[in-house]
Amino acid sequence: MRKLLIAIVVVALLAVIAVQTGAAKPVVQWRVEAALLDSGLSEQRAECMSARMVDRLSIWQLYKLQQGMAPQAGEAESPTGLGDLIKRLRRADDTEAVAVTASSAGLCAIGIG
Repeated sequence: MRKLLIAIVVVALLAVIAVQTGAAKPVVQWRVEAALLDSGLSEQRAECMSARMVDRLSIWQLYKLQQGMAPQAGEAESPTGLGDLIKRLRRADDTEAVAVTASSAGLCAIGIG
């Protein structure tokens, strides 16, 4: 039991170190890009947006954004219109995450992101 507890603590510390040093960045970017692709964005736009979002937002902000965008009871799997998208973004309750997402979408859409 003691060895298991020590192993869990070591794994947790390694995960924290990987996140803090940026070693986990490729994995995080891949997950963000996959989520954007699942929401219907093109591969090029999802790649552009995920790179900007991972550079500018913390892991916690990305997590809150993911939770806010998740459909709640009675909602469609993906946003059905601009109003639905804005409602879901507001649920994240993080103005910086919303601003980074919106600016990344805009800049990547016109090709300067």
